[in-house]
Amino acid sequence: MSRIDKIKYITLKNAVGAYVVLSNVGAGIVSINVPDRDGNLADVTLGYKNPADYLDDGPCMGKIPGRYANRIARGCFSIDGIEYQLALNNGPNALHGGPTGFANRIWDMEQISDDTVRFTYTSADGEEGYPARLVATATYRWTDNNSLELTLEASADAPSIVNLTNHAYFNLNGEDSGSALAHTLWLNASRWLPTDNTLVPTGEMAPVEGTPMDFTVAKELGADIHADFPALRYGKGYDNCWIIDGYEPGVVSEAAVLASAKSGRVLRVYTTQPAVQVYTGNWLEGSRESISGHRYHDYDGVAIECQGCPDAPNRPEFPSQTVAPDKPYRQLIIFEFSTI
Repeated sequence: MSRIDKIKYITLKNAVGAYVVLSNVGAGIVSINVPDRDGNLADVTLGYKNPADYLDDGPCMGKIPGRYANRIARGCFSIDGIEYQLALNNGPNALHGGPTGFANRIWDMEQISDDTVRFTYTSADGEEGYPARLVATATYRWTDNNSLELTLEASADAPSIVNLTNHAYFNLNGEDSGSALAHTLWLNASRWLPTDNTLVPTGEMAPVEGTPMDFTVAKELGADIHADFPALRYGKGYDNCWIIDGYEPGVVSEAAVLASAKSGRVLRVYTTQPAVQVYTGNWLEGSRESISGHRYHDYDGVAIECQGCPDAPNRPEFPSQTVAPDKPYRQLIIFEFSTI
């Protein structure tokens, strides 16, 4: 049976009629349908019309990248003095786990209850260059207060690395409404990670104050996106990582608030992760046919990816992303929708 023949969707609907659609391709989010200030439902995540288009796509639409989300410099890292080489699929670097990665695998899917679905993927020792056999799970719970809770877990039979997140693109006016740059964003982050021109962190945790990277006071995504600033030139917009203020391992913190004055929808993001990558969909042009039958353009959605720091395996100053038999991985991300 081909991967296409194995694709399955599942819908979770809550007591107020809002619903999410999930897929076993990359344990992904296909759509999230929530009301605006007038009670009208709309899908607020970008997605594809054809289920097969979720396989091997560039934007990683709504899916869970892995074994290591984001970038690892030169695709190299060491554990206990042993160096590992990953495939290079983003210029000189490894991105989102490799050419296939977890995002393009068919995960096992199990409905746990009316509001909960669990996806499981087993990654073999040596898959895409990573050491150890690793079992990853992604458990989604859709609540009656329009919160999508995502628990990410992993266990390994030997030391390895892992970094899991969700790569949904949000547009709170509806996935077919055009640019998201008028949305306002607030980040609970007074430091960000400067990068080289390949978007790999330099190791510095720099203050955002006085730079276009400052979202400590909510502002429109488009307010500074075209500023003459190295990070914005490198990525043609925001594709950067911020350190969440007050991060403590295992403690849930508010990471971000995204809002649309037009629809009145608000997305609050909470997490146990140490960092959040914000990507303003800078390269969506030319992506596959949308769920509503049109084509997306650059900046039509924004990804808010709570995760470990990029290149952490090579940066001891960053929170560790190691996983081992005596050190399982567990993180929580909550996407909470409301209106103003």
